[in-house]
Amino acid sequence: MSHGPPTTIVRGLGVAEGIGIGRAICVAGRTADVFRLPIDPSAVDAEIERLRDAVERAQQELDTVRRRAGRELGEELAEIFDAHSLMLDDRAFLGRIELCVREEKVNAEWAVHTTTEALEKRFGALDSPQHMARIEDLIDVAEYLQRFLQGAERSLLGDLNEDVVVIADDLTPSDAVRLGRERVVGFALENGGPTSHTTIIARSLHLPLVTGLANVTSLVHSDQPIIIDGSAGELIIAPSAAQIADYEQRRKSLVQANRAKTLSRGLEAVTRDGEQIQLLANIDLPEEIHEAAEFGAAGVGLYRSEFLYIEMSPDLPTEEDHLQIYGDLLRSIHPHPVTIRTFDLGGRKLAREVLETREANPVLGLRGIRLTLARPDIFKIQIRALMRAGCEGPLKIMIPMVSAVEEVLQFKQLIAEVQEELRTEGLSTCTTYELGAMIEVPSAALIADALAREVDFFSIGTNDLIQYSMAVDRNNEHVSYLYRPLHPAILRLIRLTVESAERAGIGVSICGEMAANPRYVPLLIGLGLRTLSASPRSIPELKAQIRSVEAAEWREIALRCIDLATAADVEREVDARLMVEEQVVS
Repeated sequence: MSHGPPTTIVRGLGVAEGIGIGRAICVAGRTADVFRLPIDPSAVDAEIERLRDAVERAQQELDTVRRRAGRELGEELAEIFDAHSLMLDDRAFLGRIELCVREEKVNAEWAVHTTTEALEKRFGALDSPQHMARIEDLIDVAEYLQRFLQGAERSLLGDLNEDVVVIADDLTPSDAVRLGRERVVGFALENGGPTSHTTIIARSLHLPLVTGLANVTSLVHSDQPIIIDGSAGELIIAPSAAQIADYEQRRKSLVQANRAKTLSRGLEAVTRDGEQIQLLANIDLPEEIHEAAEFGAAGVGLYRSEFLYIEMSPDLPTEEDHLQIYGDLLRSIHPHPVTIRTFDLGGRKLAREVLETREANPVLGLRGIRLTLARPDIFKIQIRALMRAGCEGPLKIMIPMVSAVEEVLQFKQLIAEVQEELRTEGLSTCTTYELGAMIEVPSAALIADALAREVDFFSIGTNDLIQYSMAVDRNNEHVSYLYRPLHPAILRLIRLTVESAERAGIGVSICGEMAANPRYVPLLIGLGLRTLSASPRSIPELKAQIRSVEAAEWREIALRCIDLATAADVEREVDARLMVEEQVVS
């Protein structure tokens, strides 16, 4: 009796939810072998002409992909490919390639390869997910050039008659658009990240995507049956008939659950005893604003403005660049408020490019408000744009990494100077914005009463607050077990901040990962928080949790938890109560 290949489960990172069941199609790696070939000096002009011809043909194909993306994904996501086109028109990029051909007397393929490699290393050194997305775009454009220089054509899979899961080392955004057709039901990649443009496109196509699948292109053979679970971050190779049947049912349940999530958009986020909770959205990319509305957010509680700096690095964004992004956000979600956090990157990232300095310990160095105040000549540009954009709708400005009252006072003085400059220039400036401080270091929580007298609201950033309070890098495997959101010390800092805000009559919200976790939300409500900001897709689940609890009951639980000795004690207290509530609901 013959048996099929054994079932194998490969675990990675689920970055786009969903379940796909089909046959595997392995897409060859995108990087072809490139060799350095010397050319005769008399052939340099002809080689550059060959390069320019490849650029023109690559631009034509990108235009085709952009139009398709516009039809199928909408204009906002299609604009990703505008960046690709701009790169092909960028004389700084192409000029480097042509200079390489002229000075080194080498073939255009090698010049594209070495120039791209140098830029890739430069962006990679900036160490951020957004820069990884910038590298992805750069490689995508370089791949187009190489294909046309080498005369190679990419297969678009042809006509498919059954569902397939695409297996690859990586996919560029244009790959995702071209391959994201009716019979492609998922992507399984060795590389990629949660904020890449490819991930954003997969989510918009409602296709599951799992990245970080080590050696998946070697493990999977084309035409093998495959299950991809974007929620669990798993790829199941050669599943059994029983597994396929199980995942078919899971897929149907997921479709129904997603439909129910969208339907919950109109429901209020209100506890059983009538406490109203405001749910706001955290967004990294302007394109995510449509998700905030789709999943029922009552505004934007955190827009990370460093995205714009990262996208344009090594150049700095102009005032008009800032103004367009902020204005679009405010207009898109009006009349709801938009909270824009001023630039917050540490010294190891863009700050190093701006200040031309290196720090031994950038986590404790020049970042957030400290960097803004150190280089007002640069960051006045952002503040000018914020003051001008604030005329478009309810604007809230949030200062990151505040550790002292003096930092807030200096920032307010900077705003006053900018407003005076704008008036002198005859430009409009808003007068009704709100100014807030992020509470993400222990010193800020301990002087929250003094800070509350100088700002209009607080926003608690629990990710850094936990990290700085516990002296723990949660990405360090040796100490990550100490990163405990429910540690009594963290609960006390949160409660202290809330009490200071209440006494001063200002608003207070929470925008760290704790706010996106249904397990923690009842306790946060018990600690007095009435505004939570989280990723748009987590809002329906948070709303369901909020509607199942009583605020008064969790207020008593929170008071007990603050007095407990260990994080484990708090976790047991919280989980025991949640289990009781689940039994009541069921």
